[in-house]
Amino acid sequence: MPTHADQLRLLDLQALDTRASQLRHAKATHPTLARIAELEAQIADLHGSLVDSRTAVKDLQRDVTKAEDDVAKVIARAERDQQRIDYGGISAKDTLALVEDLAALGHRREILEETQLELMEKLEAHQEALAGVEKAQADLLAEKAAVEGQRDAAFQEINAEGRAAVTERAAIAATIDAALVSTYEQIRARKDGVGAAVLRAGRCEGCALQLTASDLDAARSTPLDQVIRCEECGRILVRLADLTAA
Repeated sequence: MPTHADQLRLLDLQALDTRASQLRHAKATHPTLARIAELEAQIADLHGSLVDSRTAVKDLQRDVTKAEDDVAKVIARAERDQQRIDYGGISAKDTLALVEDLAALGHRREILEETQLELMEKLEAHQEALAGVEKAQADLLAEKAAVEGQRDAAFQEINAEGRAAVTERAAIAATIDAALVSTYEQIRARKDGVGAAVLRAGRCEGCALQLTASDLDAARSTPLDQVIRCEECGRILVRLADLTAA
């Protein structure tokens, strides 16, 4: 049969169970989790900009390379024409044709070099933009890693406290009447994790309701070793040795 001492130890068990619930809640709602989620969303949003920016830079690099090749081809052709003129040995008609070709190549070169310059300016601008996006991503990733470190450290402390509570709970439960513990567990499962509460100042601390005068008189007249339940919430109602506190 359970004793009043068993009921008092049941309160210790309840305190540990309540603390375990608080620890689980602390993990589930730890501020770092919300911040990590925010950072992950920002990183995901930035990914599209990063891909677009890298693609633009790659495309412009290809265009700049092509423009450089086009200019190089015009320069090489102009050099060949000039060499033919310089070497001589060609007719006046051919010389005139080469001179006209050189003029056309010179004009073509100006257009190509202007295009090349515009592309290089665009490339530089996009490279600067890409560097900014990459820095933003690096900053977000660094912050995420830092916050994850804070989360892991906090969880390590919570888990350590949780393991200690489990060990202490097992030791206390072993000293309490098994039938009482079983009843407590059944009630706790139905009553939001609270299976036992103190009767203090005429109030059940489980449901925070005041006992009626008749229920309070019955609690005071019932032997302390006898387990009683709150008429309102059904939880085990533990009376203190000093019944005046009830």
